[in-house]
Amino acid sequence: MKQLRIRTLVGLFLAAGVLSWSGARLWDSVGTLPRVPLAAPIVLAVIAVVLLATALSLRSRLRAQRERRPDAKGVEPMMAARAVVFGQASALVAALVAGMYGGTGAFLLESLDIPARRDQAIYAGLSVLMSFAVIAAAFFLERVCKLPEDDDENGGTAPAA
Repeated sequence: MKQLRIRTLVGLFLAAGVLSWSGARLWDSVGTLPRVPLAAPIVLAVIAVVLLATALSLRSRLRAQRERRPDAKGVEPMMAARAVVFGQASALVAALVAGMYGGTGAFLLESLDIPARRDQAIYAGLSVLMSFAVIAAAFFLERVCKLPEDDDENGGTAPAA
């Protein structure tokens, strides 16, 4: 499984941001701009908490397993792989969502004197922040589930004595 790359996430963020900003300009010129839901940052925060809780749980179980504690509950490899896939998928979607709300928020910055638009800009900004929290939690989960490198399998050689 390949590691998540920051370049990919930044590319998704920028592409979604530009499309969202231009879409918001176009939509606003035709009629009213769709509202940014209040639930968006809340849902993203819940996803970030779930990812973080999963990472912390797996980390403590893996540590207990490495220390060979008698009461250690092992981690199945498929469960760890599923957790990493969930984290990577969440990070990719969060990058898209952050770009979408970031572009909309950037458009809304032009009209902060209107109270309804100011509230929408705040919701969009909070959604971007919570999206970054999801991405950070996904990277932490991926780091927790990473297998230790084995030099013999990677073609490395031990130093000669």
